[in-house]
Amino acid sequence: MAGAIIENMSTKKLCIVGGILLVFQVIAFLVGGLIAPSPTTAVPYMSVKCIDVRKNHHKTKWLMPWGPNHCEKLKDFDEAVSRQIEANDIVFAVHIPLPSKEMSPWFQFMLFIMQLDIAFKMDNDLKENAEITLDVSLAYRDDMFDDWKEIAHAMEIRKLKCTFGSPKTLESEGRHYDCDFLPFMEIGSVAHKYYLLNIRLPVNERKGINVGIGEIKDIRLVGIHQNGGFTKVWFAMKTFLTPSILIIMIWYWRRITLMTRAPVLLEKVIFALGISMTFINIPVEWFSIGFDWTWMLLFGDIRQGIFYAMLLSFWIIFCGEHMMDQNERNRLSGYWKQVGPIAVGSFCLFIFDMCERGVQLKNPFYSIWTTEVGTELAMAFIIVAGICLCLYFLFLCFMVFQVFRNISGKQSSLPAMSKARRLHYEGLIFRFKFLMLITLACAAMTVIFFIVSQVTEGHWKWGDITIQVNSAFFTGIYGMWNLYVFALMFLYAPSHKNYGEDQSNGDLGMNSGEELQLTTTITHVDGPTEVYKLARKEAQE
Repeated sequence: MAGAIIENMSTKKLCIVGGILLVFQVIAFLVGGLIAPSPTTAVPYMSVKCIDVRKNHHKTKWLMPWGPNHCEKLKDFDEAVSRQIEANDIVFAVHIPLPSKEMSPWFQFMLFIMQLDIAFKMDNDLKENAEITLDVSLAYRDDMFDDWKEIAHAMEIRKLKCTFGSPKTLESEGRHYDCDFLPFMEIGSVAHKYYLLNIRLPVNERKGINVGIGEIKDIRLVGIHQNGGFTKVWFAMKTFLTPSILIIMIWYWRRITLMTRAPVLLEKVIFALGISMTFINIPVEWFSIGFDWTWMLLFGDIRQGIFYAMLLSFWIIFCGEHMMDQNERNRLSGYWKQVGPIAVGSFCLFIFDMCERGVQLKNPFYSIWTTEVGTELAMAFIIVAGICLCLYFLFLCFMVFQVFRNISGKQSSLPAMSKARRLHYEGLIFRFKFLMLITLACAAMTVIFFIVSQVTEGHWKWGDITIQVNSAFFTGIYGMWNLYVFALMFLYAPSHKNYGEDQSNGDLGMNSGEELQLTTTITHVDGPTEVYKLARKEAQE
């Protein structure tokens, strides 16, 4: 009778926990799909050709493409030739944003890519493997009547990758090459209302600078920034999830410290995973609204890297600790072969990020992909990280296979075991299968929503309802991994409840003050975990 009551209570608890987590997961997707706008916006900009005939160009005022103090403009380069204006005296000016608009700190970042309109001319053809040298300057101001203040100035080189679809004959003159987009600029904050770009193409035939690059007609830019509405929804989610994970983390560790034994390795790793999730959740981005923190993109990459490294380490240790007959459990040093590739891969990606976004803190026009040495270095880091990731998954698949092989062997011999030993293995088997199912579901949802967000137009429209797929992907997957960590700490927290001598200790031949511990490494002292309490149906039969 008592066993049946416990069975019903356990099943009911498990259903309630699963239902609550499912509800929050659905809400996370709906928040992004129905409330938040698209995560980013792309704005095209056409540069204006300005004339700057003063000798020392860099000590003159900034050239504005429009407004009351706009520069003297050129319609095209034919006009420049007729007026005998040299290429070094032409400046391509771009004002950000477009007229009658303002930038906002809620946009979080600005990413710009460049497209060159290059026309074919018999006497000025585009050479193979041509490189273009850009003399670029960036300035800002917060009032339309303030003076421009310089943010950065650099000389940058970009490789041109262009194709020409027609025969290079006189009849084809004037037709444009099909050129790849070029990385141009990235800034990790949008702290000011107005920005101004002045781009020069200095020509020096003696040094071979900007020679053999074809006839450049125009420079186009595409600016990408985060939508302010999405930023507010994202900040709100972080603000809500931070105390949620923090509270369950404190509760979880308090449960462990109340034990008469020391924490086991798996419990420590779950706690570390909770810390890394909290590190991501802490909404320090709120400060970027009032401060010009250009390092926020790099900081975000580091936070995500720490979490992913901990998540991958947890999966390895979780499988290893469920090798039920393994003798070298509960020691981190026993996993150096599996955790080593994670550390090496994470370090390579960190170095790559520092070489890219770290340098961009000083020079927003820098890109590691613009030089041969930089490209080879970047590819080397990425390849090493990819090899480490492959090794990791080989180790993980092998360990999962070993665990399932052990499970199959133990399940066939469970009926012949003593009740204490049977309870121990039933708890291990249930917990492993339960978490494997949740992990596979989370990984599958991440992959599925990523693919859907890439192949769709960005939103679905059903009648009067518009669902932003990309926003739903970000908020839903972010909420899902928070729920995953939350469930781990709840279900793997040790229990301090006594189930009574008749049901727990009496049948096991243990003292009344002792309970069976169904962690992966300790088989005595203190109570079973929450997972086992919820799954006690099999144990009570």
